[in-house]
Amino acid sequence: MVTHIFPLEPTPEAAQAAIRDEFAFFGDWSERYQYLIDLGRKLPEFPDAWKVEENRLLGCQSMVWIVPSGDADRLDFAAVSDSAIVSGLIYLALRVYSGRSARQILDTDADYIAAIGLAKHLSPTRSNGLAALLAYIRERAQRALQ
Repeated sequence: MVTHIFPLEPTPEAAQAAIRDEFAFFGDWSERYQYLIDLGRKLPEFPDAWKVEENRLLGCQSMVWIVPSGDADRLDFAAVSDSAIVSGLIYLALRVYSGRSARQILDTDADYIAAIGLAKHLSPTRSNGLAALLAYIRERAQRALQ
């Protein structure tokens, strides 16, 4: 059984504010990248049995697997990557969106990405992968409401 550690904060807005505050603490991007790597190590264990093609997130250069569960009242996402930095990006996205209602997910823009300067400091392939992850989460929320 997979452990769900999210949500850490009561609302998506509180999660994004916490992320902004944490990243503001670091002076430069080498420190922020290290923090991202450290966050990625905090992702809950992801069973090897789930690392199958049907759980692969397409659109990422790295290998990313994601498994949704729940319904419109609460959607949880378990995910992992073979890349340390991408795992950190996954952690941030799940911190904002996992364990929330489908409506909260759809009503929440990923403002933290611009707020902490991620958009300017990710390679194009990582930016595309992050966009694919966020689109997948939104699509699952949309589907849960139907």
